[in-house]
Amino acid sequence: MTDVRQFAAGAAAAEACGEQILEWLREAIENQGLAALAISGGSSPRRMFEKFARTAFEWKRVHLFWVDERAVPPDNAQSNFKFTQDTWLRPGDFPPANIHRVPAELAPAHAAARYIADIQKFFGLANSELPRFDVVHRGMGPDAHTASLFPGEALIENRADIAAAVWVEKLQQWRITLLPGVLMAARHTALLVTGGDKAGALRSVLHAPFDPLHYPAQIASGDGTVWFVDAAAVQEPQ
Repeated sequence: MTDVRQFAAGAAAAEACGEQILEWLREAIENQGLAALAISGGSSPRRMFEKFARTAFEWKRVHLFWVDERAVPPDNAQSNFKFTQDTWLRPGDFPPANIHRVPAELAPAHAAARYIADIQKFFGLANSELPRFDVVHRGMGPDAHTASLFPGEALIENRADIAAAVWVEKLQQWRITLLPGVLMAARHTALLVTGGDKAGALRSVLHAPFDPLHYPAQIASGDGTVWFVDAAAVQEPQ
């Protein structure tokens, strides 16, 4: 059975998502001393990041990565890193040495290669190995995209590589994203989906046959996946 947890409002869903992530991180730290977390951007996780900022936690034992990033400098308003920095990392005094941002100010292919190298170094990987994040937080767009994997994107079939630069035609923008093999390998995945504009896509992702080329958000980590949704995201069509 798919684990879908519904809340009246988006803020409550984000808070609950944050609580679950903290629980998973505590478990990882208890078992192995450190935890690896990959997060996503967008507006939905604001309340979650603000919660993290005010939570007394062993952040020195958490290493933070990004699921995807827009090809912009880290001080650009579109930057996922900047959003996280402003809402969580700076106010929460997160240890800078544990921040592994995508160097998205570089040319996209170079940024992806640098990010892959950083991940390989942290996890101690050989060239053909994929990392296993303890927790991956993701969102979903109204078209069912997740990370920066949009419907029809050829990289959705890539299960071998860690990350790549991807051109998003509908947005006319380069992005750098983790790839499906990494997303599927995560020990735990928290999917935070809020807003009525996601309702149709969420219905398809949860109930349609598995077809990630059309519904990329179906890519998940099996039994370790929990959906946090608000009432608007699960409303039935009128």
